[in-house]
Amino acid sequence: MTATATPPPRRSRGPLIALATLAIAAVLTAAWGIAARARAMTELTRETREMAITTVAVTAPSRGPASEDVSLPGTVQPYTDAAIFARTTGYLKKRYADIGSRVKSGQVLAEIDTPEIDQQLMQARADLATAQANEKLAKTTADRYEELIKTDSVSRQDLDNATGSYEAKQAATASADANVKRLLELEKFKTIYAPFDGVITARNTDIGALIGSGASAKELFHIASMNRLRIFVSVPQVYARSAQPDTPADITVQELPGQKFNGRVARTAQSIDPNSRTLLVEIDLDNPKETILPGSFAQVHLKLPTSATTFRLPVNALIFRSEGLRVATVKDGTVSLLPIVLGRDFGSTVEVVSGLTGAESIVVNPPDSLAEGQRVNVAPEPQQKRPNP
Repeated sequence: MTATATPPPRRSRGPLIALATLAIAAVLTAAWGIAARARAMTELTRETREMAITTVAVTAPSRGPASEDVSLPGTVQPYTDAAIFARTTGYLKKRYADIGSRVKSGQVLAEIDTPEIDQQLMQARADLATAQANEKLAKTTADRYEELIKTDSVSRQDLDNATGSYEAKQAATASADANVKRLLELEKFKTIYAPFDGVITARNTDIGALIGSGASAKELFHIASMNRLRIFVSVPQVYARSAQPDTPADITVQELPGQKFNGRVARTAQSIDPNSRTLLVEIDLDNPKETILPGSFAQVHLKLPTSATTFRLPVNALIFRSEGLRVATVKDGTVSLLPIVLGRDFGSTVEVVSGLTGAESIVVNPPDSLAEGQRVNVAPEPQQKRPNP
């Protein structure tokens, strides 16, 4: 009987499976580590690039008001102001006014003693009398020759001579009469009158002083009208077009704190002063109680309408470059440097009169390295905390 063959023993597959599992796990672990490192490298690269781009804060320009309250220094002057001179020569005989005297129009201020003019007037009257006598005699002679010529008792030449002599004597009489009238007018100047109501602000003569006329004339009195004033203001060129007549103006003076006086622009020089680049403006102000004294320093507040659109920016948005004043604007993450023209300086803010449209995003505190076309990140605006209810 043939013996049956015994089959070989079967090997266990457990170690192989475990080994394969370990290999797969190792491969997966390595792949995950590589992927994690790749992600970390990508994130680091992104963060590095973001950190390389400058982050800036921006603000929007605020539009200027439709009218500007411009405060300017002004000089107060009397509306009517005159220096009183003499038109004749002599010595001051009497004086009726002094500094601070309030006078009325036509009031006598002083009298002048003019002995030389008096003597000249007496001589002129004597010359007039002589000329009149000569004229009378010449007229009689001419009339007689007119009668004699009818009977041919005199020649025509004698008649013409007599008539010509009479006409010459008439001219001499007229000249002497004009000289008398001239001296009479000078005699009237012996009395000095006030030309208008006002206050004597200066007296430069006294009794017995020598009074001259013409080139040697010296101011005797100075008179000023106090009930109406003129205020002169130099308006900068940028506001020259707005400072038109009838513009309201508020006036304040240092010695009257809390008081405001209302006036209006009366007239302008219509020309810019090339030395100061300002327009001279004159304001009329009623002063019935004579509260404000002429010569005072005044602060004038003008409500000037602005025809041009202006904007205001913080001073820390300005960039000073060699090519001129600039501001940095941001659009779609790109920087543009715009030239601007400034108006007034308000301290923390400045007025921009040209260069902006109002829709720009202006960089605040721009770094010195900021350049045209540079890419930047715009920082989010800080949220304001709401007050607790």
